[in-house]
Amino acid sequence: MALVIFDVDGTICDSQAHITHAMGIGFEAAGLAPLPASQVLGIVGLSLPEAVSRLVPDASAVTQAAIVAGYKDSYKTARAASPAPLYPGAKALLDRLHARDELMLAVATGKSRRGLRALIDHHGLERHFLSLQTADDHPSKPHPSMIGAAIAETGADQASTIMIGDTSFDIEMGRAAGVYTIAVSWGYHPVAALQKAGAHEIVDDFDALETALFRVTKELV
Repeated sequence: MALVIFDVDGTICDSQAHITHAMGIGFEAAGLAPLPASQVLGIVGLSLPEAVSRLVPDASAVTQAAIVAGYKDSYKTARAASPAPLYPGAKALLDRLHARDELMLAVATGKSRRGLRALIDHHGLERHFLSLQTADDHPSKPHPSMIGAAIAETGADQASTIMIGDTSFDIEMGRAAGVYTIAVSWGYHPVAALQKAGAHEIVDDFDALETALFRVTKELV
C-alpha cells in the first residue's frame, strides 16, 4: 500500500486569514507592529516557536514567548468561532482517496494536535487519516521526523510514500525523508520556492493532484 501524507494549512484548508490575524494579535501583545501578511505566510508550515523566531530573530526570548502566547490565544478564539474552510474540491478528493484500498492517508502539519483535531472533526475527516503527526510531538519542518513517524505508524515503505504540501518546508521535509514529493501551487509559497526546494512535481488543482497520485502510486507500489 502507498502512504499519502498531506500538509494541512495551505494544502487542504485555507487558514491564511486566521494565521495572519493571530500573528498580528501576537505582535501587538508583545508591543510590536504587525508584519505584512506576505511575510507571515512565508513561515506557514513551521512550528509556531520556530516561525516566530524566524520572523523576529533579534527579539528576546521573552518577546518571542509573548508573540507565541498572543498568537495561540487569538487563533483558539478564531477557530472556535469559525474553523478554517477547506479548499473547494479538497473534501471530495480526500473522500475518493480514502475509499481506495491501495492507499493509506496521513497528516504532517505544523499545527498543534488540538488544532488539527478541531479542524478534522469540523470537516468530517475523522476516519480518513491513519496517522496524525503534529508540531506537538516533533521538531519543526523541514526535519523529517513527522514523515518517519507516519511511515512507522502505518507500516508503510519509504519507497511508496508521497508527501504533499504547499511550502518549501513540506518539500524539504519530504526530500530529507527520501520520499516522493508533490507540491501544490495554490498555497502560501510561490512556485519558484517549491521548485528550488526540489519538488518532484507541482500541480495546479485537485484534479491534477489526483491524476498525479494515480500515476505515481502505480510507479511506486
